[in-house]
Amino acid sequence: MADELVHEERLSPNCNDRELPISMVVLHYTEMASAQAAIDRLCDPEAGVSAHYLISEAGVVTRMVPDEKRAWHAGVSFWRGHKDVNSASIGIELDHPGHGLGYREFADAQFEALVPLVARLVKQYDIPRANVVGHSDVAPARKTDPGELFPWDRLAEYGLCLPKPESLELGDPFDNDGSYYLALERFGYDITDGHKAVEAFQRRWRPERIDGQIDGQLRAILFQLLLDRDRGTAR
Repeated sequence: MADELVHEERLSPNCNDRELPISMVVLHYTEMASAQAAIDRLCDPEAGVSAHYLISEAGVVTRMVPDEKRAWHAGVSFWRGHKDVNSASIGIELDHPGHGLGYREFADAQFEALVPLVARLVKQYDIPRANVVGHSDVAPARKTDPGELFPWDRLAEYGLCLPKPESLELGDPFDNDGSYYLALERFGYDITDGHKAVEAFQRRWRPERIDGQIDGQLRAILFQLLLDRDRGTAR
């Protein structure tokens, strides 16, 4: 296994064939007591879950499912028309206690191992920045990972995900919540549970306040993201 970005390999039986080309990266946290406990679970046939990679807090990258196979990391999920996110994505688990075991900042060593891995995946599979997302983005009704402390801004500095819009050109363009929800769906989110979809958007784009309430700032951010995408500057 000669791979400068992967330090260990422990292949999981929990995978099958893809039905879609790779076009996404989905980031998760493990919410388990240790990286080893997470790896054991992701390789347990009875658990029925897996991911392509796990990165420990010390920055050790373990491959568990080959890229060409469909790992079982996203569950019931949706993003930009894809209902089978597992088939279209690479799943990366970050060793982290999560919200359930003491939520905290992500380790620098872990982030420094994540960047080159995501960079390679984005280049190899021509993945748009807009499709490097969190589990909460693709499953807002069920998931909150990697959460509001994940450093999306730092990842965006490397050109590996969309940055938060710096300027909000046209302010608040939506005159009611219904139009905001439709715009949120157009951007890519499942809005079946509107409140949770708004929380997921906040967690990604306005993490300092997560309350599920639509406000002028959120409307302006979403509109700018859509405007940038329509201009072709937010791939």
